[in-house]
Amino acid sequence: MSDAYPPFKLGKPRYDQNDFAKNRLPPNVTNKELWEAQKIKQAIIHPDTGEKVFMPLEWFVPFGSPMVVGLLLPNQTIASTIFWQWINQSHNACVNYANRNATSPTPISRFLLGYAGAVTTAVSIAVGLNVLIQKANKFNLATKLLIQRFVPFPAVACASTCNLLLMRNSELSTGIEVQDHNGNVIGKSKIAAEKALMETAVTRMFLPAPILVIPPVIMSVLEKTVLFKKYPRINLPIHAAVVTICFGLALPVAIAIFPQYSKVIINQSRGIFSR
Repeated sequence: MSDAYPPFKLGKPRYDQNDFAKNRLPPNVTNKELWEAQKIKQAIIHPDTGEKVFMPLEWFVPFGSPMVVGLLLPNQTIASTIFWQWINQSHNACVNYANRNATSPTPISRFLLGYAGAVTTAVSIAVGLNVLIQKANKFNLATKLLIQRFVPFPAVACASTCNLLLMRNSELSTGIEVQDHNGNVIGKSKIAAEKALMETAVTRMFLPAPILVIPPVIMSVLEKTVLFKKYPRINLPIHAAVVTICFGLALPVAIAIFPQYSKVIINQSRGIFSR
């Protein structure tokens, strides 16, 4: 590769972007290199602000895995439940803010409201379900411990949805920007905002499922084996490995459910479209 066109680096374009827009590519630039540059840009650069994301989604697994392990620890106290739900929602809030829809300015107070709502929802559901399970006389101790393993899922799923609605409900009244196939902004649509919120909410509810449901099932089976009974100290590292693998496999699937850009038919927007 020539020195005139070095490998792609953020903030250091290999060639004049105007030439690219006019379909005039410099020599020695292959389609493979263009796709690689696009993947890097889409992973790190915010599509609305054009700035580098301080907490991109590829950090979600390495930073989030220890928190998920904490959420799924067996025999938790009320204090530990509150702590792990709080730290998990704090991490989620940072990721949500970094990867937010920034086509319209949003005051920090709305993000703080969403954060407070998510923490309150997660802690209330987790603690409430744990208390109900403990008071359920129909279940024996082993059954109670098994059911408690799955408590983090409804708590996290509901908290994520609550966070989304509190932070982005204003988009339902103001709409979000709509672009044509050339990337030009043609106005704002409330229907597009409804579609975006619905798809994001489904993703938020789907994402925790394999992460918070599959590991408890796997661990409940492994803990009955002779190896785990003979060497109980391997429980935590195996637990962490199972969570990390499930997290790493589930995140791309959850994000891929809906594309980064979605389509909306303008003539079906019931007249709710403004420039």
